[in-house]
Amino acid sequence: MKLSIVIPVFNEMATLDEILKRVQSVPYDKEIIVVDDASTDGSTERLRQVSDENTTVLFHEQNRGKGAAVRTGFGQVSGDIIIIQDADLEYDPGDYARLIEPILDGRADVVYGSRFTGGPQRVLFFWHYVGNKFLTLLSNMLTNINLSDMETCYKVFRSSLLEKITIKSNRFGFEPEITAKFARQKCRIYEVSISYSGRNYEEGKKITWRDGLAALYHIIRFRFFD
Repeated sequence: MKLSIVIPVFNEMATLDEILKRVQSVPYDKEIIVVDDASTDGSTERLRQVSDENTTVLFHEQNRGKGAAVRTGFGQVSGDIIIIQDADLEYDPGDYARLIEPILDGRADVVYGSRFTGGPQRVLFFWHYVGNKFLTLLSNMLTNINLSDMETCYKVFRSSLLEKITIKSNRFGFEPEITAKFARQKCRIYEVSISYSGRNYEEGKKITWRDGLAALYHIIRFRFFD
């Protein structure tokens, strides 16, 4: 099967070359679709120099958010399995094998990579952990599934699901939205443990408490009003 790896990018100049190198090194038939969301730190200029034949780079003229960038990438996929990959090195492409295994052997339609089920992870912010667990709990209550990490970047799924799902969120509401829609389609969802090398704010972490409040709104929105 061919992998379509969608990488949203916003101001990730410090890690951009390394993440592209790591993704290129995974031993699968693949296409890489990078979407620059109007970066201002030099990422845009660096991406204009990318010339790998299996890599497509798309550009937003204005910053629209992760959900919009991922949606733009989805419009270009041609592979059988889609992997969403952040560009900040918090998530390791070395985990692809375990992420795609339940799909390859026919057990799953969707696989989430969980940061909370046993993989090595950097110890960071207690209140981020609490907020993540609360949002995951609320999402589970409203979708009737039992994920341990709804907000994970690693969401891997059969590309055929895009025929049934339309993504509307522009920013981090993408995470609860696509989760609710996978549940509504009664997809076979698996979780696997992944490694996680989280960043602090000095190292470039972007998500804040405002994004947590927005996620709370979107969890309710996509359960009752979509």
